[in-house]
Amino acid sequence: MIVVTHLEGDRFEIAVRNHRVYVDQPLADGGEDTAPTPTELFVSSLAACVAFYAGRYLTRHGLPTDGLGAEADYGFAKGPTRVGQVTVRLRVPEAVPEDKWAALLAVASHCTVHNTLDVQPVVSVELLTAERAAA
Repeated sequence: MIVVTHLEGDRFEIAVRNHRVYVDQPLADGGEDTAPTPTELFVSSLAACVAFYAGRYLTRHGLPTDGLGAEADYGFAKGPTRVGQVTVRLRVPEAVPEDKWAALLAVASHCTVHNTLDVQPVVSVELLTAERAAA
């Protein structure tokens, strides 16, 4: 289970297993800019998933992973408020032969997060009182 707890202002702590991640808003949006925004984490999750799948592919095929990484840019759509476009650029290690790029791209493009965006999950938001959450 993932648990999100309000800290102060626009800051929240996200507990995932034994890990802690924080979110905030930029100064221009009323936050303190102490952490990424939830939207930035969302896009980061996609880029990290693409890179992870690429890394698994390279390792499985005995190819080098030195220099592997990803970069992502995103833009907002016009109403409703949402991310409307994401571009992920996968940095391929120099020593990976070009004849492996198509397969690498196919695997990386079908990571769990990308697949979830392609086939939207059912999402529900429910209200829960503090008393019920403690139970």
